[in-house]
Amino acid sequence: MQGAGHKASISNWIWFARPVTERIEPMMTRRLLQLLIGLALYGVSLAMFIRAGLGLDPWDVFHQGIAGKTGLSIGTVVVIVSFLVLLLWIPLRQMPGVGTLANAVLVGVFADIGLALIPEFSHLGGQIGLLAGAVLLNGIASACYIGARLGPGARDGLMTGLARRTGWSVRASRTGIEVVVLGAGWLLGGSVGAGTVIYALAIGPLVQLLLPRFTVPERSQPGLPVAATDPAVAAP
Repeated sequence: MQGAGHKASISNWIWFARPVTERIEPMMTRRLLQLLIGLALYGVSLAMFIRAGLGLDPWDVFHQGIAGKTGLSIGTVVVIVSFLVLLLWIPLRQMPGVGTLANAVLVGVFADIGLALIPEFSHLGGQIGLLAGAVLLNGIASACYIGARLGPGARDGLMTGLARRTGWSVRASRTGIEVVVLGAGWLLGGSVGAGTVIYALAIGPLVQLLLPRFTVPERSQPGLPVAATDPAVAAP
């Protein structure tokens, strides 16, 4: 037992004797790479939802409605709305992270790229297949960027900030916000349909299932427990 404890002590001493950058940089590289991949996939999944033509999630109904009225691309609208929502963080005293700012820009950029590459489907079978793929890809993308732990998306931060400041539950805050943006988006001409309902029912459980597999562990020393990540926030 003493020998094992002595070896563990030596191992820990060697770990802490290594340069800090040597210990931190590989993990940070993974987090940044995972963040970028997650945001790119999220934007592509948005394009897939649109091409499926069976309904969008509440925020994207709102984005599509604004895009239809202004003539802007939906990606451009996503970026503009993201930064406008970030302004609402100020009275809520929310602080953005690197991932927050990357989210605000990259999802919209990759949504427009996806729309340029993915054709429209007129056959119902193709639309259903594309919708199923969009939900799955969105779940993977959400787990990737949330698991990177570099800051919530603008809309997620609005939800959690509102819950903290008002005392409402996160679920109540999210539901209230999404009902408002869904109604506004529908009035503006955004697409509401079966895909809207399927997304609402599927995305939470899907992200909860995938998030533990994508969460980058907080581990500063061999043998120490890995910090858990709360999967309360399921999407940007």
